[in-house]
Amino acid sequence: MIQATAAVYPLGDAPGAIEAAIEAVAASGVTYEVRPMQTELRGEPDAVFAAIRAAFDAAAARGGVVMTVTISNACPLP
Repeated sequence: MIQATAAVYPLGDAPGAIEAAIEAVAASGVTYEVRPMQTELRGEPDAVFAAIRAAFDAAAARGGVVMTVTISNACPLP
């Protein structure tokens, strides 16, 4: 199991980028929790990495974005 945080920052005109990223994570099946500044994801590495990729692709389809990601295999999991 790993835990990750991801945050999407729209640049200029990228309406719905954050919402699209969250919807992609929700559709991925990984455990996640939306926080005010980022989304936390937990699960098996392949699933978490795939969810992050899907979130970026969904957000980027809306316009220019920056995504920051932190991944750990050592954080305490709930």
